[in-house]
Amino acid sequence: MFSGAGGMDIGVQQAGFDILACCEIDRHCCETLRENIRRGQRNTIVYEGDIKTFTPNQMLDDLHIQAGEVDLLFGGPPCQAFSQIGKQRSMLDERGELLFEMVRYVKVIQPRAIMIEQVKGLLTAKDLEGKRGGVFEQLIRELELLDYVPKWRIMLAADYGVAQMRERVFIVATKKPNGFQFPDPTNGKQSDVANMFGLPPYKTVGEALAGLGEPVLKNDSSLIPDDSHYDVTPRRDRERIHGVPEGKNLSSQTHLPKEQIGGLTKKDTTKFLRLDRSKPSNTLRGGEIFYHPIEDRYLTPREYMRIHGYPDNYVLRGPIRGRTGTVKDLDQHRQIGNSVPPPLAKAVATKIKDIILCRKSMNC
Repeated sequence: MFSGAGGMDIGVQQAGFDILACCEIDRHCCETLRENIRRGQRNTIVYEGDIKTFTPNQMLDDLHIQAGEVDLLFGGPPCQAFSQIGKQRSMLDERGELLFEMVRYVKVIQPRAIMIEQVKGLLTAKDLEGKRGGVFEQLIRELELLDYVPKWRIMLAADYGVAQMRERVFIVATKKPNGFQFPDPTNGKQSDVANMFGLPPYKTVGEALAGLGEPVLKNDSSLIPDDSHYDVTPRRDRERIHGVPEGKNLSSQTHLPKEQIGGLTKKDTTKFLRLDRSKPSNTLRGGEIFYHPIEDRYLTPREYMRIHGYPDNYVLRGPIRGRTGTVKDLDQHRQIGNSVPPPLAKAVATKIKDIILCRKSMNC
């Protein structure tokens, strides 16, 4: 559910699941999903439209399966209603209500396991009565009433081999008893590497981008290349980012000309931000596009995909737009920024698969 560009789908597939169906409202994301399904010669059904207009019973009929036969129902409902960088309108935002569409589908499909990804703000979001954390409590209560045992954890993508300091909460629920355990980190901070943990260090932006050649310039071609390594940086933005060192943002460079800094303030820490090759990236989002560590340009969608942990054979469909502005449908940068990093989804889904197989074999 809420498949987006398919980042969560990739990780779940890599964990060993077969994706039977995807549900997504954004037309560009649906184009992305269908193209990769076609290339992978899979039979996944893509339901394009508002999830509220579909019925789980119809989906079961389309898939020729019965309630209780689905191993995993998973999704990342829209997070804007709960995001700490948004207006935090929670259930007053119609997008907040979409979280409970997961519950509606669970009631009918009765999957063996459920996986939900959300922003951390969900844990403290106020319900309609103004109770802090009330939305999360309601979600857990409704899952428990359906005889599921939910567990949750805030997970950092960098801990699982993603070159990005992205934190999200994962909720995993199975039928009683719940023997699920969240995966242990596979990577650690550089300062921890030399101690008892013995984990390899976090993957860096430089490592993620290694091997990519020069991007196609917007003026060089009227067609977006299949690898989405496409540079749309306007001349003025190249001028404004010039002179900003790695890991710094334009507003902090007070020695630069005032006309270059423009109307930016000290609070604008993610606008005109140049990433650092030696560190993981800041959280990729759907708004500002970060800048290349050493070149005066935005990161391309393919570079975003590398930082997010997408495989190089995965393709995007839809337009590549500039850094700012409101868009009706998701452009390629936003498709990635809104998605779940595949390695993180794989780590959680692998542990879910283990508990499902254990129960099927009657060893749990």
